[in-house]
This record gives sequence, structure tokens and C-alpha cells, in this order.
Amino acid sequence: MKIFSARRRTVPATLAVTTIAVTALVATGAQSGAVTAGHPHAPSPSGKPKPTVVLVHGAWAGTSSWDGEVKLLRAAGYPVRSIANPLLNLTTDAQTVQGFLKSIKGPIVLVGHSYGGSVITNAANGVSNVKALVYVDAAAPAVGETTGQLSGKTSALSGSPSALYDMVSYPGAPANASNLYLKENVFLDKFASSVPRDQAVNLWATQRAATTVAFNTPSKYEAWKTIPSWYFISSGDQIITPESEHMMAKRAGSKVTDYKGGSHLTLVSDPAAVTKTITQAANSVK
Repeated sequence: MKIFSARRRTVPATLAVTTIAVTALVATGAQSGAVTAGHPHAPSPSGKPKPTVVLVHGAWAGTSSWDGEVKLLRAAGYPVRSIANPLLNLTTDAQTVQGFLKSIKGPIVLVGHSYGGSVITNAANGVSNVKALVYVDAAAPAVGETTGQLSGKTSALSGSPSALYDMVSYPGAPANASNLYLKENVFLDKFASSVPRDQAVNLWATQRAATTVAFNTPSKYEAWKTIPSWYFISSGDQIITPESEHMMAKRAGSKVTDYKGGSHLTLVSDPAAVTKTITQAANSVK
């Protein structure tokens, strides 16, 4: 990801299924998402409360980007929260999420999409009831790495910043920092290519900006070293390349789901496949 530092709002397609059908879909998973490492664990013993699933969105998205997963997880009986990610600074964004995590009693499955993966990697540090991490087309930095370093050599974000972003000033910004909005053609053709066109245009119009600081702040922690992790990787992701994600998943020892096709917004275009991976992580919590 080439971030300029010059010196999920989304409305997923309606899931017109009954509660019974939704539960069955979560149990079986989407046919297009094949698990290539690890297997689903047995469900929690009867009568034991299920873990709370906390969903953290990424850049150019919002809490509604998880709407499909929220519906499916709730139908399967999971407590679930999709919370706002400030998209301002990795350190303070992680602190914001960590504060929310500390308000939850009982085990947590913490899920991050895109830049949200960097946030959960830091936010989970020292929160003992986070029992599993799930990365969805996401970054999982090591200490000292920035999110901007992890998109991969062939990422669509490796081009000229002026061709990728509308750069806008914001109050209280550090020197040379700006808000970044993805240009429409980049959003539609690279970021959300698996989403129906009309819906993708709406998502572009309602995107939340992320700051240059968020992408350029080094990670202070690497929670994946001590917390079991799962990785959902879309072969069609043009924002964080599958090659980069496989590298991060390997060093984290993650259980990997390789999804054929999709885009950086597979969480919007195929929430059932993403939910399957989340429930695999949730079922591991004893």
C-alpha cells in the first residue's frame, strides 16, 4: 500500500432466508470457500454461553459492512457487536477498541477486516478474554510494521497517490497528514469488484475516510503470537494481495480459509463464507 505522506454505510444484499436456513448455512458454509488448513472444532458444551463476536471494520468502510455477518451470527445464537473504528491512528484506534473489549464479560472472538486487522492485533494485547482472532482479507502486522507496508507488491494501492485518493485536510491533523478517500474508479474496480455495481456505487458514496497516519503508524503489539488465529483470504483481493496475506497467516500460525474469487469486500458480497470462518474460530473457544 503506497500511502501519500508528503512532507460498512454498506447495505449488503438482503438475506432472504429463514432462521432455520440461515443456521444451516452457517453450519455448512458457502461452497466457494474451501478450508485449506485446520478444521472446525466441536461446538461449546450444551448450556455454556457462546463467545461474543466483536467485528472491527477497515478503511473506507463502516460498521454496516458487517451487516450480513451480524444477521447470520445472531441467527446462530451468538452475541455480536460491530463497533466503530476511528481510522485515525493505529495506536489510538486500538486503544478505542480495547476499551470496548474491556466492557465485555466472558470470552471474545475478535474479528478484523483490512486495516481492522492491524487494529485487533494491537487491541487484543493484554485483554485476557480475547480467545480467538479472525483476519478477513486483513493485515496482521508484526511489531514495527505499518499497515501500509503489508498490502503486497502488486496491490492496487501501489500506484500514484494522486490517482488513487482524494486527499482532504481535517482538523487537528499532524503536519502533512490528510484524510484519504478512494476515488470512484478505484473503489468500484479494485476495492469492491465482487459487489453488485449499484451497491458498490452506494458504498463508494458513503465510504469513511482513513488518515495517512493510520496507515503509517508502526504496530506496537502482535497479539497473534499468543492468541489462536484464523485467516480468510480472497483470491480476488486486489487491495491486500493473497500472497501478502498468506505470508502473514503463516508466521501467525493461522488456520487458513482460501476463498476462490471475491474481492477486498467479500465480507459484503458473500457474508456466509466469512461467517463460516468466524464460527470455526468461535467453536474453538472452550
